[in-house]
Amino acid sequence: MSRLLFNGKIYTMDRTLPRAQAVAIEGNRILAVGSNEAVRAQARGGGWEALDLEGKAVMPGFIDCHIHFLDFALGLKRLDFKEVDSLEGVLELVRERARKSGPGEWITGFGWDHHLWQGGFPRKEDLDHVAPENPVALTRKDGHLMWVNSLALERARIDEGTPDPPGGEIERDEQGPTGILKERALELVEEILPPSSPQTRQGALREAIGKAQQLGLTGIHDCEGSEALADFQALLAQGELGVRVYMMIPQESLEKVMTLGLKTGFGNDFLRLGHLKLFADGSLGSQTAHMLEPFYGQPENCGIPVLSQDELEDIVGRANEVEIACAVHAIGDAANRKVLDIFAQLRAKGVRGGLRHRIEHAQLLHPDDIPKFKQWGVIASMQPIHATSDMVMADRYWGERARYSYAWRSLLDSGTRLAFGSDCPVENLDPLMGIHAAVTRQRADGKPKGGWYPEERLTLSEAVHAYTLGAAYASGEEREKGSIAPGKLADLVVLSRDIFEIPPREILETEVLYTIFDGRVVYERQR
Repeated sequence: MSRLLFNGKIYTMDRTLPRAQAVAIEGNRILAVGSNEAVRAQARGGGWEALDLEGKAVMPGFIDCHIHFLDFALGLKRLDFKEVDSLEGVLELVRERARKSGPGEWITGFGWDHHLWQGGFPRKEDLDHVAPENPVALTRKDGHLMWVNSLALERARIDEGTPDPPGGEIERDEQGPTGILKERALELVEEILPPSSPQTRQGALREAIGKAQQLGLTGIHDCEGSEALADFQALLAQGELGVRVYMMIPQESLEKVMTLGLKTGFGNDFLRLGHLKLFADGSLGSQTAHMLEPFYGQPENCGIPVLSQDELEDIVGRANEVEIACAVHAIGDAANRKVLDIFAQLRAKGVRGGLRHRIEHAQLLHPDDIPKFKQWGVIASMQPIHATSDMVMADRYWGERARYSYAWRSLLDSGTRLAFGSDCPVENLDPLMGIHAAVTRQRADGKPKGGWYPEERLTLSEAVHAYTLGAAYASGEEREKGSIAPGKLADLVVLSRDIFEIPPREILETEVLYTIFDGRVVYERQR
């Protein structure tokens, strides 16, 4: 199929030609970009399908640099608490599900946030009351805490004598486990949950891919494991993988990947092996982020280092030796410093194969550490919507240190390369919501006035770049995608409004009209 898009406002993200009117697509590649007349001159002959853009804005397809896509897909079928702002509301949804479930059947859910309840962590007894005959496992919105009931603890064989696993914590009081599991303690329950069938998972992925295409997403960097990789391969074989997947490698799979001789970048334009995903610490919302100084109001709590310095050094060093890049989750300022120091040591020894190491989230930084990203060639893979979602918590637990949280402007001005994503299902999948957060540092209601630490805002072009060409650079694919230029893959999005010419608050009112993936229109908004 040959396709001509003309009469548009095309923002190419290509420095050699930042703006254009028309694009010619031949097969799955971009043939020409430029003025209407120049592109028409190259798109001669028959068989061209023309689309009059009528002045609409076009940009490269969005790429989400940090997502748990299978988890999001399966979550479309489980209990979702992200819009529930009370403990009673969560418990009522669990009670309703228990009524419809057989005795002993697991009840799972995601997205609760105890900060909305103006109270502390919930307890197992709350769930025991509404679901006495069902094991219940509910993951907090950040994925770093799990709230379970007594029956789930029993199934997982967790009692007052169970030791905390390395990198995790079973919260306890004088009566024993409270029902809150932190960090790697979640695995004690996760490993006994009944698995979903491949048919269920792949069906959920098909639905989720459709939702991603509606939002203009043409690529994702997926932070999951072997199950997700197998499912993406199955969809690819069936011709149904409608997003480009850059698949990260979980820590537990490193030895297998090394034995096979696989390296970062192995694959094709649809499915490619990516970075090794590691965890340095926990999260802000769970107060498990590893801190240089304690959380406010918790003088004994500096968070949880999921991996020690020695463990991280060893794993990152071994991966680097076999040309596997590393993407390390780091939230707290201590965790970020630790990871930066490790990457500095690697740089001194020599980074193999031009690897582009990353820090995922980089939420709180000590100002002395900001220049180190550029100095050691570390990409900051961040999620702008975290800032507007978490700003109240950041002020509460980090105080004045929050000035250097979600520090996009400081990082960019220091020369750091930014790549943006959503961390879905922790946050909303919509890249336009992330772009809005990056340029306003405000929530949808316009608060706080002027933006939260507005000196860290980005320009619209910078934010879009991080969702397109910056994201492509983070996976080593900037020559193939991320901008609209001749020879590149034909992944584009057409918007209902020109977000470069409207007030930033109206970005949230913008919709995707068309998503073009691999040269095909895979989504068209019904008018």
